[in-house]
Order: sequence, then C-alpha cells, then structure tokens
Amino acid sequence: MFKTVAKDVWAFDVEWVPDADAGRRLHQLPQDVEEAEVFEAMWKAGGATEEEPMPYLKTVLCRVVSIAAVVRKRKDDNSITLSLTSLPHHPENLEDRQEAKLLSTFLNAIGDKKPQLVGFNSQRSDLKILVQRAVAQGIQAKSFAKRPDKPWEGVDYFDSKFSPVHVDLIEILGGFGKSTPSLHEMANVCGIPGKMSVEGDEVATLWLEGRLPEIVAYNECDALTTYLIWLRTAHFGGFFTESEYEEEQSRVRQMLEMEGASPGKEHLLEFLEEWERLQGN
Repeated sequence: MFKTVAKDVWAFDVEWVPDADAGRRLHQLPQDVEEAEVFEAMWKAGGATEEEPMPYLKTVLCRVVSIAAVVRKRKDDNSITLSLTSLPHHPENLEDRQEAKLLSTFLNAIGDKKPQLVGFNSQRSDLKILVQRAVAQGIQAKSFAKRPDKPWEGVDYFDSKFSPVHVDLIEILGGFGKSTPSLHEMANVCGIPGKMSVEGDEVATLWLEGRLPEIVAYNECDALTTYLIWLRTAHFGGFFTESEYEEEQSRVRQMLEMEGASPGKEHLLEFLEEWERLQGN
C-alpha cells in the first residue's frame, strides 16, 4: 500500500505512438518516406507478426502525443477541488501538439506543484517515457529532476522504493505473470469503466488518420479510470471512510457532468453513463 494521501494528487496517463524521426534515423530511411511506412518498418524490426502486426516498441522510440491527469487538491480549509486537465489543450493547433511542449509543460508543472503522482504501470511505462523523451528532446525540468540528499528530506520522483510521491497502482494490485490485471480488467471488476470505444493499440492508427482529439479523449478516460481505481484502493487502505468515499465519487460525477457539457467533451458524459450502468444506478 501507499503510506499517505497528499494534499495534491495527480492521477495521470500518457499516450504515445512510434516516433517517425527516430525510425528514419534508426533504419536509415530517407526523410521523404511517409510516416505510415516508417511505422511499418519500426513494427517489423520490433518483431511484427500476422497475429501481432503492431508490437509494443521500446518507449524511447516513441513520441508522446497526449498527457491527461485528474487533479485532486485539498485546500488549507480541507475543502476538496477536482479537475481534469489534458495536453495538448488545443489538439488542432500544430504548435500546441509539439512533443517538446507537452513534456516541458507537464514535467515543469510537476516540479512546481510537487503533487503525489498516481498511475497504472507508470513506474515502468508512463513516467519512464516522459523522462526518456524529455532527455531525447533536450528538455530541462530541474525542479522535477532534483533529488534530496536523503529520502525523508524532500520530494523524489526517482525513488520508487521509499518515496511516497509516486504511487504505481500496478505495484499494489499486480502479481506475477498472468495474475497481474490490466487497467481494463481491474476497472471492470470494480464496476468502473475501462476501455470503451478505443483500445490502446488503435492509438497509432488514430494518429496516422489525424484524429488527435480522439486520442486525447481516450487519454482522459484512462486518467479517470486510474483515478477511480486509486480512490477505491485508498478506501481499502482506510484513507477514506465510507461516507468520505461516497463524497469523493460524487465529486467525480459532478466534474464529469460539468466538464462534459463543454463542446468536444461528450466522451465524459459517455464515461459517466457507463459508470452508472456498471454500478447498477
């Protein structure tokens, strides 16, 4: 279990696709080779088969295209605010969707706010790709990267064993081999929406088709799923009483209703509807 629930909690999720520039350099392909062809070459080199045409690639060979987080903040008067944020803010804007901007914005925000991060397989995957790609892109995130001299003297996002500022739910809920649940499996047995209209292996196809807003929507739903599993795990650990747990879930419903009313955010209302169905409400 995790030891604390911090004043600021960010349940986050990251989406990525093969990095065509890296693929061209790695496989010595001309610059005019189309992105889709580069992806195919990268998957082929990664062990593609007829049964698995798009194998999982090393994260350093991929580019981050979307980051989403549910942000829970406990104020000094102990009141709680909840919000959903995602990058890029404007997927249709070419400058806003640049990988370097996504990485710099998110990592420096973490360094500034020092939240407790919550993810699902984030220690080996989501957080790792953020650091790898930030280094690859020449990004500086000094406050995020700074480590205290001793574990108890400050925030340390690189200490997975002793630091309480990064909670990877799979480390708590997982096991060995087939006993480790996927995010979708863990969510569904808890009555929480998992994968709905999009699967993880469809993200690259959506990217090639220019459908970044759908990737961001999928990313936001995964962040919401992660947050709801964290709430349930925190309740299991005694951080929330029964009534407090109900209040926390009500905050999520209110947020979904409010933000889902905005143009382009209809997927949040769909998430809420699916959640209510799974809960039998």
